[in-house]
Amino acid sequence: MWPYAAHLSRLGARVTVVDLPGYGRTVRVRRGRRSVSYGDWQQVLVDLVGREHDERPLVVVGASMGGALAVDTAAVTGLAKRVIATCLLDPTRPGIAAAIVRAPWIARLGLPLLRFARGPAANLRIPVRLLTPMSAISNDPDLSHAVLTDRRGGGGAMPVGWYRSFLEAGPAVPPEQYQGPPVVLLHPVEDRWTTPELSLDYLGRLHGKTRVVMLPGCGHFPLEEPGFQVLLDEVSDEMEQVLDDQRKGS
Repeated sequence: MWPYAAHLSRLGARVTVVDLPGYGRTVRVRRGRRSVSYGDWQQVLVDLVGREHDERPLVVVGASMGGALAVDTAAVTGLAKRVIATCLLDPTRPGIAAAIVRAPWIARLGLPLLRFARGPAANLRIPVRLLTPMSAISNDPDLSHAVLTDRRGGGGAMPVGWYRSFLEAGPAVPPEQYQGPPVVLLHPVEDRWTTPELSLDYLGRLHGKTRVVMLPGCGHFPLEEPGFQVLLDEVSDEMEQVLDDQRKGS
């Protein structure tokens, strides 16, 4: 996420990038603790926003599965002024889980078995690349290779219990009951992992103001041009709008 943080900071924002348990340097949890869950990820972000909140307007940005987490954070805390996401997924929806795994047989055979992962079995770590099409993270082979070989990123592993909790959790607040700030979807046009239709299904269920902008030439990890500049321009415009609303007291 460093490229995003660097560019967004140049727009005048203070950018905080969160290490969620299992990624970055936050890999291990205390011995004897239950398996890390998707709910832990949701709670980490809620706690962080509550602790960091001050008079500055908050824009929550989420890439990939972070998009749904950004919506969750805004919905639960009520503190964000805008949500910007490159992808929105609800794995509890029919067909979504099958669309985001590496091969069809994983959805038919492997995913149903996850519900039996309880107790010590939930702590068994499985490489992310074995279940998901990580090679489709980018349309640039070199970038995909860098992600796949990064042990703190796409080359890492997560506990079985985390996968189960992710597939079972769904949105923290049902999209139809969402009362949070406007949501802007900046979706890569050439995403070979999560097609735009998957995110548009989620966005179409969201109650409230939404907007869609497609990022031309971009894969799932949208760093290619011209889409990357479109992303930066759209984020800049949303930040200006948020600041303008604050000045007006709205």
